[in-house]
Amino acid sequence: MGGRWRTLSLIYNRINTSSSSKPHFPSFYRSLSLAAATSEIPDPDPIGFGAPELDPCVKIPVKAYFLSTSINLKGIQADNHRNVVPPSSRSSSNYVALRFCDFNLDSNGHGFHVKASNSRYMVVYQYGSAVLFNIEDHEVESYLELVKKHASGLLQDMRKDDYAIKEKPLQVEDMQGGPDYIVLKSLDTDGIRIIGSVLGQSIALDYFVSQVDGLVEEFAGINRGMEKTGTFTMDKKKLLQLVGKANSNLADVILKVGLFERSEIAWRDAKYAQIYEYLREEYEVAQRFGNLDFKLKFVEHNIHFLQEVLQNRKSDFLEWCIIGLLTIENVLSLYEILGASNTVS
Repeated sequence: MGGRWRTLSLIYNRINTSSSSKPHFPSFYRSLSLAAATSEIPDPDPIGFGAPELDPCVKIPVKAYFLSTSINLKGIQADNHRNVVPPSSRSSSNYVALRFCDFNLDSNGHGFHVKASNSRYMVVYQYGSAVLFNIEDHEVESYLELVKKHASGLLQDMRKDDYAIKEKPLQVEDMQGGPDYIVLKSLDTDGIRIIGSVLGQSIALDYFVSQVDGLVEEFAGINRGMEKTGTFTMDKKKLLQLVGKANSNLADVILKVGLFERSEIAWRDAKYAQIYEYLREEYEVAQRFGNLDFKLKFVEHNIHFLQEVLQNRKSDFLEWCIIGLLTIENVLSLYEILGASNTVS
């Protein structure tokens, strides 16, 4: 209120200083009457600076699933060719992005722009992950069925992770982090690819960590049995199977999941690089892989130890076989000598 009267006083003084004639009092008093009449209406910012603006916020749910050990991407592209989002980089051979709209994109022409938050997206990765954007819980199963038709090695216990994106166009920064969500100034298809890549890798890493945990528990049981009995009963075939499982898990994490292959989109634009690094830090991807590697080294140590034990067992068995054969040979030789001496006598 005081600010409004100060403004009117300044106007009045300017009128007095700019003209030697007297001001038009009727017009001036009409202005004062208008100010008095509007003073009853609350005005949070009388001068007009710093007025609060509406900041619309759109929340986009994100769901990541790890449902199989391999997905045929060419089959998915063939069945859903009208929904395929063209790749934006050369390093997109291990995934396919699909966009689902409630309207026909072809009828709107090539210049028609679709806002990412107004569509539903699904990014499918060859190693077995699928990340869904802006798809509600009751719609999830129908979208996953599109993937399961081209998946091999389906898991009985599918893994799931929830996340969210908040789109705030009036935000100053391109990105802000929060608990289980990320705030972006705008979401586009490259942002969907970056977020999907980290979430897909994270949920896949969670599966492989559980597989290695099973190996660790199995070897821990063998060690507990050896502590009690001083021996173990595992055969060589079973041990080789465990070796193969440990090696395949490590190879899948590094090669198929591409845990340490940086996205070309992140290389190209610092904005996406910031999102990529933030999400990898948020999901502790490097730390979790470090734990996985440590557990695999424990498994590898146990495998080498058990292989040496089995090798020693085999060597001992061969030695006893040689001793047995030598004994039989000596007995036969002695028998022949005794037989020959009886004949001579």
